[in-house]
Amino acid sequence: MIKVGSHIKSTPLLNGSYFENATILIVENNVNGAVGFVVNRPFGRSLNELKEFSKSKPFPLLEGGPVDQEHIYVVHSRPDLITGSQEISNNKYFGGSIQEVIHAINVKDVRENEIQLFLGYCGWDANELEMEIEEGSWTVASE
Repeated sequence: MIKVGSHIKSTPLLNGSYFENATILIVENNVNGAVGFVVNRPFGRSLNELKEFSKSKPFPLLEGGPVDQEHIYVVHSRPDLITGSQEISNNKYFGGSIQEVIHAINVKDVRENEIQLFLGYCGWDANELEMEIEEGSWTVASE
């Protein structure tokens, strides 16, 4: 089973698909399946361009994946500012209070490398990701 906190990179087998040239951070992997976010695909709009967050500072959004692009997901390195997160690797956390995320962006002046905001996610059923790695669609880049 691929370790949470690992990055996977698509191989040429996925060229022509949504995942062409994608690098994905795995944030969950258990008996139910895996969840990750594309970390190298800017969404093309900032947080303040979303109606719900129009009063926020401009902050970049990433296109996290093709599933559920109606919600914002967060990966961060600021557990001192954002509670309710789960640690996915050394000083990298997934989830937490969205109100605290927005407050950290607007008031605490966090940097882009401290908080990543994703619209959508990537999901795999149980053992599906491992099978895709085995067939050569993905390479494990790092943990």
